[in-house]
Amino acid sequence: GALKCLPTLQELGYSEDEARAAGEDDPRGVLAFEGGEQAALRRLKKWMFDDDKLKEYFEIRNGMLGDGYSSKLSPWLALGCISPRRIWQECQRYEAERVKNKSTYWLVFELEWRDFYVYLARTFGDKIFIPGGITGDKTPWRKSPETLQKWKEGRTGDQLVDANMRELAATGFMSNRGRQNVASYLIFDLGVDWRYGAAHFEEHLLDHDPCSNWGNWVAAAGLTGQRVNKFNTKKQLSDYDPQRKYVRWWLQGGSGPRAPAAAATGGGGAMEVDDDEEARKLRARAERFGGAEGGKDGGKGGYSGSGRVWASGGSGGGGKGGRGKNGDPDSEQKRGRWRKVQDATVGA
Repeated sequence: GALKCLPTLQELGYSEDEARAAGEDDPRGVLAFEGGEQAALRRLKKWMFDDDKLKEYFEIRNGMLGDGYSSKLSPWLALGCISPRRIWQECQRYEAERVKNKSTYWLVFELEWRDFYVYLARTFGDKIFIPGGITGDKTPWRKSPETLQKWKEGRTGDQLVDANMRELAATGFMSNRGRQNVASYLIFDLGVDWRYGAAHFEEHLLDHDPCSNWGNWVAAAGLTGQRVNKFNTKKQLSDYDPQRKYVRWWLQGGSGPRAPAAAATGGGGAMEVDDDEEARKLRARAERFGGAEGGKDGGKGGYSGSGRVWASGGSGGGGKGGRGKNGDPDSEQKRGRWRKVQDATVGA
């Protein structure tokens, strides 16, 4: 068939070892995703009924480690292997047979965010792809290829950000909690053009959906007219990974020694890891999980679990960027687009 015309990884310049590694699922991943409708239905049945996770979804949805904290149905949703309506129908059946509570409502609520971003994209068109977003803000972005590359490779020195970025590169998936934090960090802490983050997600997410991914990123950058959320990644780490199980899992390979004292207590720099070995693994997997494969809730598009990419309740959006009265693009006011909201930094 047509797939026989595709070049092999070796023909694209990868070594035999790299090609072999690209065909294997990273054992640290939350799930070994398998394509097709039947695989999607099996996952739905297991998570919702066999493991009975839906009844506690609202309480566990901010997890980052393991397969149970969210439905993980977003890759199948993004590729059309299962429909939002089918998931909704199964949720209705669950409510009739077992329990109806805030968690069952919240799963459907997350599905509705997918529709929201479709309508957002249809309404504003290519504005979700331009630097100033929907608001048309003219504040210039920094151009720092080195900083962007460190973010992509999980070498920023921020434990939560680095762990999530390495998970993305190795598996093509990231939790909703992680997506919100790494986006906020790139935009607000590093000051890098948000579009590079959206493009990186598009290249790597198994559940990439253009509307959800780009809609969530433009919202995270504060360019939709909604409120701006800047996440405090240190507090987020303490709140959602207090025992550092997640960051140890990804920064120390999942089976390495305990974290250094500074990391275990939330202080100090990033945990050490063999970056050369990690880079070799990720290079091959980047080809496998590239844009051709991806197309994650919100975005979390890439959506965490139920089908949105990573904007929780739309809170990833934010207001119009500050602009100096003199119109000087280099003014301190312009560079400090979001300083006015830093007192309201998101910590939870």
